[in-house]
Amino acid sequence: MKFQLAIWGFVCCVLAGGGNLLKAQSNVDYVNMFIGSTGSHNTEYGGTTPAVSEPFGMTQWCAATRINGISRTAYNYNDTHLLGFVATHQPAIWMGDYGFFTLMPQVGILNLEPEKRAVKMDHAQEIATPYYYKIGYNDVQGHALKTEFTATSRCSFFRFNYPSTEKAILFLEAGREKEGGSIEILPDKQEIRICNKERHDSHLGPRLYNFKGCYVLKFSRPFSQYGTWNEVKVSEMQSKEEGAHVGGYIEFELGTEVVEVRIGSSFIDFEQASVNLEKEIPASVSFEQTKKKVKAAWESNLDKIRIKGATDDDATIFYTAFFRTMQYPREFSEYGRYYSPFDDKIHKGISYNAYSLWDTFRAQHPWLQLTQSQRVDDMITALIQMYNEGGWLPKWPNPSYTNIMIGTHADAVIADAYVNGFRNYDVEKAYEAIRKDAFQAPRDDYRWGDRHYWNGSYEARGGLKEYLDLGYVAADKTTESVSRTLEFAMDDYCVAQMAKKLGHEEDYHILMKRSRNYLNLYNPQTGFFQARHSNGSWADIEEGFTEGGRWTYRFCVMQNIPDLIHLLGGEDVFCKELDKNFDEGHYRHDNEPGHHFAYLYDCCGKLDKVQNRIPMIIKQHYKNKPDGLSGNDDCGQMSAWYLFSSLGFYPLTPASGEYALGIPHFKEIILQLRDGKKLLIKAPELNKKDYLLRVYWNGKLLEKPFISIQDIFKGGVLEFCSE
Repeated sequence: MKFQLAIWGFVCCVLAGGGNLLKAQSNVDYVNMFIGSTGSHNTEYGGTTPAVSEPFGMTQWCAATRINGISRTAYNYNDTHLLGFVATHQPAIWMGDYGFFTLMPQVGILNLEPEKRAVKMDHAQEIATPYYYKIGYNDVQGHALKTEFTATSRCSFFRFNYPSTEKAILFLEAGREKEGGSIEILPDKQEIRICNKERHDSHLGPRLYNFKGCYVLKFSRPFSQYGTWNEVKVSEMQSKEEGAHVGGYIEFELGTEVVEVRIGSSFIDFEQASVNLEKEIPASVSFEQTKKKVKAAWESNLDKIRIKGATDDDATIFYTAFFRTMQYPREFSEYGRYYSPFDDKIHKGISYNAYSLWDTFRAQHPWLQLTQSQRVDDMITALIQMYNEGGWLPKWPNPSYTNIMIGTHADAVIADAYVNGFRNYDVEKAYEAIRKDAFQAPRDDYRWGDRHYWNGSYEARGGLKEYLDLGYVAADKTTESVSRTLEFAMDDYCVAQMAKKLGHEEDYHILMKRSRNYLNLYNPQTGFFQARHSNGSWADIEEGFTEGGRWTYRFCVMQNIPDLIHLLGGEDVFCKELDKNFDEGHYRHDNEPGHHFAYLYDCCGKLDKVQNRIPMIIKQHYKNKPDGLSGNDDCGQMSAWYLFSSLGFYPLTPASGEYALGIPHFKEIILQLRDGKKLLIKAPELNKKDYLLRVYWNGKLLEKPFISIQDIFKGGVLEFCSE
């Protein structure tokens, strides 16, 4: 089997259906940065970009084909023009960016507006990898330019190639709108300082007076001319500008062909940005050395898993998914300090941000426990710090509180980590935080809805007052009432598991009782969970859901599946209803509430049905092409589902301490675990037999289709056989 490089030259061949295949040198070469970067719907596709950074990098750097914003990422593969290159912190397509700026090399004439500076793109001239990006293009006058860059966690290294016969210009945009930004050009130091104060999601969270994205730009050669601009007004040889839509430019001597720019970023101040730059890309380090360093960082992570028996497409899909799970949560601290968007102050310590908790508690965070164990405790610590600084755990920090989505799934993430043995953080404070979610209603507990504008109050569990009083969230009091009730009950179960292990018995019993509150919304006449009004009457059968409908939430009782099976009529009926869910088109893999559905068959002893469904889901929803993800990757959740399912097991119930079994996607998988341990997964009869129903752990037959997470963490051999 020939392996190939996942750089654009390779991708172009594959998508065209022809061309010679190149041999991959390491697993990083399989990564196709364009998977998920476009789709038929404006927002409901992968939402990924070919952004460059180190694993979990604080600032990413990406080619911009459009002006990004909420529900609009900077890059879409189907776009035809390039607008520049952006330092971005946008974590998902339906979230906004913050603290960003744009730069773009130009020739001869300075063009400010996007439509005027846009240049036509040719994907054949584009190379994108996790550690390096390059694109060649002609400007509107036909001048040939080339831009390439690499990036560490907090810094980037750009190299621009200009035609020697024309004036070389670098365009800089510090602010676009709202809070805007500022630029200061320091000709004596040959340095530029850019500050951006914008937050696209600012209307969803508190005002942050001290928030800013700071950048320090240092150049390989001196610039001769410079200036600033404000809206459309250009001020030659002016060194400072501040406002909503502002920026600047610099010019280099005629004959300049190559300009290198090292850029440090910070959320603290310019001084820290310079410190970050000196630590990560000092002046003594070359572009190629930096590129090599970042590549090595990705190789060391992606090489943790080796697969055998993969097709070229499968290998590309697998390692691209693995790469996507190492984007978020992103690093937010800067060498022992961090800016907190929860109290608007600087603190000492380690921090992370961009937790898509409504999605990622399901598989992304459990996947990090398996593959990034050294980071998990710090990620939990970061959540606890947010609680200390803001008063609540966040639901979707970007970078501060946002009233986005429902449930308080930081509860599930923290409890699951604790149950699985991650405890190097303030455990009692962690429990205090998740307990508050479960027992304290928000200050203004009224009719909350997704993306509710900030009113001085954080939503937390919006509708909790009625949930505590009635045993369900009332449809006439709070929107999305069915989804909220079911997700609150699941979170209660998770908090209960941590309470029990910490000896909080009273809390445990209260919470476990509440974890069955889904029963209060089950309508035996319809066989579905249904919204109810505060007076107990039923609401419309289609009312009260988010990110799905009654079929989606029919099976969303992950915390007590035996009870759900009984509720729906026993194992036979339950399996038939699950079959209907899949066969009648109710299942939506492009959204996360149903990601566990295929593994529910395990709870009826039907491993064969799991093994029938999983390959079909993979084939339908994961492809090696730009529109190869059926739904938003959502900070790694779509990718993590694929990875777990490729290994042959999945975290069905958070904080349960076990995985549900499926079927591996490859004949052999070797996973490097913490402390030098290894997990070997074998399926030698894969593709020869319809089902591999006998599963052995270290040579011992597993009697049920479940395996302890702690056993997996210890390493060993998991073998799937037909007999």
